Amino acid sequence: MIDEAIVRLKAGRGGDGAVTFRREKFVPFGGPDGGDGGRGGSIIIKANPSTHGLASYRGQKLFKAEAGESGSGTRSSGKSGSDLILSVPLGTEVKQLFQETGQVLNIIDLINEDQQIVICQGGHGGKGNWHFRSSTNQAPREHTLGTPGEERIIKLELKLLAEVGLVGLPNAGKSTLLSVISQARPKIGDYPFTTLEPQLGQVDWQGDSFVVADVPGLIQGASQGKGLGHQFLKHLSRVKLLVHLIDATSNDLTNDYQIIRDELNAYSPELASCPEILVITKIDLLPEFAELQAEFIQKYQPLAISAATHAGVDQLLTKIAARLEEHRTE
Repeated sequence: MIDEAIVRLKAGRGGDGAVTFRREKFVPFGGPDGGDGGRGGSIIIKANPSTHGLASYRGQKLFKAEAGESGSGTRSSGKSGSDLILSVPLGTEVKQLFQETGQVLNIIDLINEDQQIVICQGGHGGKGNWHFRSSTNQAPREHTLGTPGEERIIKLELKLLAEVGLVGLPNAGKSTLLSVISQARPKIGDYPFTTLEPQLGQVDWQGDSFVVADVPGLIQGASQGKGLGHQFLKHLSRVKLLVHLIDATSNDLTNDYQIIRDELNAYSPELASCPEILVITKIDLLPEFAELQAEFIQKYQPLAISAATHAGVDQLLTKIAARLEEHRTE
């Protein structure tokens, strides 16, 4: 999924005012009647739930709105340029880039359906010579030109909208769990890095509904850019609850747990402070898990589930819904 794009935007120029004079039969020397130029088209960025990813903005670097038309005789105004509406996914942050200084300015975070912003205003139309008539100047040739439309270089950055984020090492069972609790159908395989891009799934549970995000598995050093997880950690920045998954068949559960905690802390202390539910997955592959890992269980109090057999999944969903309800009522 393409979740970042840098594009140049150019609103339409306003049309020029006209210099014309009334010419009719029996009125050989009519007065000025030059019309105004049309307004230039503006550029609007709009959040659209039907838009997924920013791929359409990677291949095209310049987006231009339509220019306004010039005015004409009989005080006719030129046609205004059409606005250009750019649809982006919900959760897109719009930022302005200043090439001279490298500064980045946050403009807006589009998180609501149909939320929009006029990012570049179209130019104003020029005034026709009709506006410049006076008792001392009955045949004015003055007029004004249309003004240029605004230009900006912007960065679009998508951060998925989800209340719950699944985290864990590669092959911890995140994608399998997401496919069981929602209608999402991520790629699933018995090898690391099966998930190569973020996945969203909506969960409906006992009258409640929430969105769960599955990001590629993290490895040690992910916060410094290692593995596939680093570029997707930003997609967890909006979550209210982390569900931390650990494979029951791991040789060292404590180490697996600490790797993820360390990476979350290194990437964002704010993200690391998010409430967490610890879950042991794939217990169907290790029936004696409770006996073998009694010390870990006593210390961390994890839930144990099997997405393959659905064992413990109902209890997990109930706990997730309860924790989210606590957050919503705070």
